[in-house]
Amino acid sequence: MVESMHAGAGVDYDVLMRANLTEVFGERDPAKRLSAIERLYANDAVVHEPHASARGHEQINAAVSALLSQLPAAFVFTVRSPVLGHNGIGVLKWRSGPHDGPAAVTGMDVVHFQDGRIHSLFVFIDQPGED
Repeated sequence: MVESMHAGAGVDYDVLMRANLTEVFGERDPAKRLSAIERLYANDAVVHEPHASARGHEQINAAVSALLSQLPAAFVFTVRSPVLGHNGIGVLKWRSGPHDGPAAVTGMDVVHFQDGRIHSLFVFIDQPGED
């Protein structure tokens, strides 16, 4: 019982989730992004977006490429509030839009960590008008 209470105790949620936002979802170079994915994600990791899922490093990289191809080059992802995490689960609220402009989209990532790496990521997109 005590062991399960400390699951994820060694995870630095803030560092890992911010790295995922900037080095994976904010990286437009597929080779650099894949390197970050290989470092941050478990081999069998799954990313669940509202309308699709991707499993494994190559599929995750392709899914992020598809997402970024739909966003203007000037759009960046930034953190909206402090990262929260405990027991192997982390939550990061983010925004995307021009660097100094208004957010075009907001949402949050909910991540399950296993052995210090992302095992599953669930992406939630806010409805227009939510903050």
